[in-house]
Amino acid sequence: MRNAALGLAANSRKTTGVRHLGPVDVAPLRQALRAIPDEVWELENRSKPNRFGVLDETRHIVFRFIDDARDWRRSHDRPAYASWRALLAPVLAQAVAAYGYERGAYPRVMLARMAPGGVIHPHVDANPAARWPHKIHVPLTTNAGVLCFFGGEARHLPEGEAVEVDNLGPHWVRNTGDTDRVHLIFEYYDTDQPEPPWLELLLKEGVRG
Repeated sequence: MRNAALGLAANSRKTTGVRHLGPVDVAPLRQALRAIPDEVWELENRSKPNRFGVLDETRHIVFRFIDDARDWRRSHDRPAYASWRALLAPVLAQAVAAYGYERGAYPRVMLARMAPGGVIHPHVDANPAARWPHKIHVPLTTNAGVLCFFGGEARHLPEGEAVEVDNLGPHWVRNTGDTDRVHLIFEYYDTDQPEPPWLELLLKEGVRG
């Protein structure tokens, strides 16, 4: 892979499979999720910054996103975040409690909605900014027909269970059930952890992943 060839070592704190972080109270967030009109999903999906072909027809509401695909330290709130912040904050906090970071940050935060029959094709998160933060999923609604492939194994992720996944290895998702699958997906990192030596060089040389 190009990033590996460039010497962009991944954060050693990241999982190389699936790390179970524990149960999270998602009831208030799930209730608000079910009240989102389809037209809001469509509007938010049309303006989303994460447009990648492997995502197929999966729709997103993006709350936070990085400014530069090379640098996870620079990110911004998107318009929808203001009205969702109070609902998201306790879920995010519960999901990351196991890490014990005193000053953690969330570069990317979003909802991902996959309709029945939906698929996310096999891929790796190739941009350099994906190599440092933990990648975390919290299923809000799902069904037994949803399978996620991470860490060399296909598995079902149950509702309300926060998990860190290996986003740097090949992964895919399929919804063979008859209901939507919606996950809260976000990144998290320790701002007190020393930055990798390659980051300054990458930014100085203008290399993009």
